[in-house]
Order: sequence, then C-alpha cells, then structure tokens
Amino acid sequence: MYGRLPIVKMLLVTIALTVVISAVMVPINWNGQGASTAAPKIDHLLNVMIVLSSFVFSLVMVMLFYALWKFKAKPGDESDGEPIHGNTRLEIAWTLIPTIIVLFAGGYSWKVLDDLEHKDPHHLTVSVFSQQYAWSFAYPGKDYAYSQGELHVPVGEQVQFKMHAMDVIHSFWVPEWRIKKDNVPGITTTAIVTPDKVGTYQLVCTELCGFGHATMRAKVVVEPKSKFEKWVEGLDQELPEPYMDVLKEGSVTNAPDLGAGGA
Repeated sequence: MYGRLPIVKMLLVTIALTVVISAVMVPINWNGQGASTAAPKIDHLLNVMIVLSSFVFSLVMVMLFYALWKFKAKPGDESDGEPIHGNTRLEIAWTLIPTIIVLFAGGYSWKVLDDLEHKDPHHLTVSVFSQQYAWSFAYPGKDYAYSQGELHVPVGEQVQFKMHAMDVIHSFWVPEWRIKKDNVPGITTTAIVTPDKVGTYQLVCTELCGFGHATMRAKVVVEPKSKFEKWVEGLDQELPEPYMDVLKEGSVTNAPDLGAGGA
C-alpha cells in the first residue's frame, strides 16, 4: 500500500520541535511576581504542563503535515481513496500515549495540590466575607477584629482563609499568591496561603458577579508579625451581625478551625 511509516524520523522531529517550543515558552514568566510559598510549586507545575502540551502539539503537527505531504492526491487524480481497514497498533498507540500523559499530569497536579493544602498546626485563621462589590475580613479574637476593603496578614505564617459569600458566587485571588478559591453562598470554602514577601498587593474577584465586578478589589498588606498584631489591635469596628450569623452557621455545618488563630 503506502509502506511503513517513518516512525523514528517522525519521533525525532517531534522531540526536536518540543524542545524548540519549550525553550521559547518555559522561560516566560507567565504568572508574574511570586509572593507565597505556593508560587514556585505552581509555576513549576505550569512549566511541566507547557512541556507536555508542546509534545502533544508537536506530535499532532508532525503527523498532520506528514499525512498532507505523503498521501496527497496527484494532480488530475479524482479517484476514490484506497479502502483502509485500520491499524491496530496505531490505534493502541494513540490511545495509550494520551492516557499515560493525562495520568501523569493528573498525578503530579494532585501531589502539588496536596503539598499546598498541608495544614500547619500553628496557622492563623481569617474569615473572608464577599458581597457585591466589596471584601470584608474578620480576625480571630474575643469579638473578632473587623476590617473592610483592607486585608493584613503576617509574613512567613500560614493563613487559612475561611470564605463566606453573602449573596452570589465570588472568587478570592491574589495573583502573587497564585491561590484562587471560589466563595459559594451557603458553603464555607478554605484557601491556604503562606505569604513569604513583605509588600502591598491586590485582592481581585475573578468570578463575574454583576455590573460592579471589575471594581471588586481590596488592598492586601503583608507585613512583619509585630506590625500585623499592632494593626489588628487598632481595629475598632464590630463584626456586623449578619456576618456573625454566617460564622455561627458555618461552625455548625462546616466546622471551620478557628481555634488556631486565638478564638
């Protein structure tokens, strides 16, 4: 018929193309500045996925262009193509290779996520309240220290954010931390972050939540623990009753761990 496929040559071209694409794509800092212990792990995971995607893309392109060149109809040839029954080995290969790639990607992603969600017994817990179109925060204590539009956390200490949506679905994301978590009404979700760089950042809502979605932002300050504790002590706003009710409901239905932060 058409003879044997040049498997070795096609594989070598695929590997070469993968290397070229990866060499161009991997050095790009896609996520920007990192400011948490999770950032390097997530950035490395992204690079691994870029290499895998480059391999799959290269393999498909090499096979596609080989088929277009090898099996193209000659000028004036309007006859039907030759009947092909199939190729069992090829079908096994194009089933097995993607399966291996997906299993590897899923397993590695699971390992990274498991590392990121490892809980430090000495963590700080901060309650996050989201509503159209503002962020509010409660810090553990006798009556909860409360702030609006400004979040402070200590550098080098794990923080567990307990998320509470007061109206519609929102999404908590500080780009430099890499961690993003949806805030769902009726459910207490948790984001675990260990900030490792002092600085001022921005909290962004990444779930379309209405006309004011683009303006739903908050200032984030990462500072030494002594400054953080002084700032919390200076807060004099009381936690609004609706927010306190949400915390009470969450403690029953979701059992959030507030004790580690001092409550």
